[in-house]
Amino acid sequence: MIRINYAYVVAAGLVLQALLPASLRAEGIRTDELQIPAVISGATFKLEAIVVRPDDGGPHPLALINHGSPRDGNDRAKMSPYRMWSQAAAFARRGWTAVVLLRRGYGRSEGGWAEAWGGCAHPDYARAGRIAAGDIAAAARFMTNQPYVSKNIWISVGVSAGGFATVALTAAPPPGLAAAIAFAPGRGSSAPDQVCGEPELVAAFAAYGKTSRTPLLWVSAPNDHFFGPRLVKEMTDAFSSGGSHLSFVAAPAFGEDGHQLFRADGMAIWSPIVDRFLTDNHLKLREREIAVDVPDLPAPTGLSDKGREAFRTYLASGPNKAFVVSGTHFGWSAGRRSADDAVKEALGICAPGTGLTCTVVNINDKPAK
Repeated sequence: MIRINYAYVVAAGLVLQALLPASLRAEGIRTDELQIPAVISGATFKLEAIVVRPDDGGPHPLALINHGSPRDGNDRAKMSPYRMWSQAAAFARRGWTAVVLLRRGYGRSEGGWAEAWGGCAHPDYARAGRIAAGDIAAAARFMTNQPYVSKNIWISVGVSAGGFATVALTAAPPPGLAAAIAFAPGRGSSAPDQVCGEPELVAAFAAYGKTSRTPLLWVSAPNDHFFGPRLVKEMTDAFSSGGSHLSFVAAPAFGEDGHQLFRADGMAIWSPIVDRFLTDNHLKLREREIAVDVPDLPAPTGLSDKGREAFRTYLASGPNKAFVVSGTHFGWSAGRRSADDAVKEALGICAPGTGLTCTVVNINDKPAK
């Protein structure tokens, strides 16, 4: 296993932050909604997805982007692939056909939740990971037959439970899987800094590592409150003990919970790490990222430095978004199913408990009427 600390690349990454995609109107890439007919165990399920890709008419290699799993199961139905539009756009700008996939039982994907791992007393994480990996493999089979997707190579990128599924995928790699990227992979976080059945989780990684030979990048931050540094070391050691091709990156601390690193506002940290890994594995597709137009939108008046920074992050986020303010107070939401949903969420975030009335100032990069 290769262990790398990439804290030194953050300064370079800050330059990339200024180049983030600003909106769905960005020139050079396109976004389409898709229902993927995934054949799993002989049955066909429609899986909700979005495709973000270069708008040049040519085929490009597939990057399948995989979400985590909320601690509260009631939140699974609320999920939208647009939550990860910014991450998909970052890969599209690098020349990939990026697909954000919702596995069975999440969002509007069919089939019911299939990734149950049992109770905390005897969790079967290895099985849950293989099932989730099966959804990814089924989606890849469909996508690699599309005319806008190159047929020879593809990669899987996942975070949290999606990262865990990506690791499981490398243990029995489908045809064409060239590399995998996992941000804070794991399962079973029941509360901050609490994980059900840690030995079983470590054992699952050990089992995957026995047959995994696909180049794998694993990125974790030290302030991750789902899977902390001690457990991460146990998991990576277990996975690499079987001879896997693992590159582990200890990223700098991020925000209040490093588990959220793979977000739009963490891109300055994770983009250079991903770029280095892709280059090292001969998967760099373009010398320059696809250029996009950035709308000239000033931040709402009265915001603090923190508020103005939040507005810039908002602009870099995916569609179905809204920004609301009340003096120095603000709230924003992005990647919802609709702009109305984003407005409702942003208003709930703006100034709770203050009695202040917040006003919607921007929806999808346009001033609110």
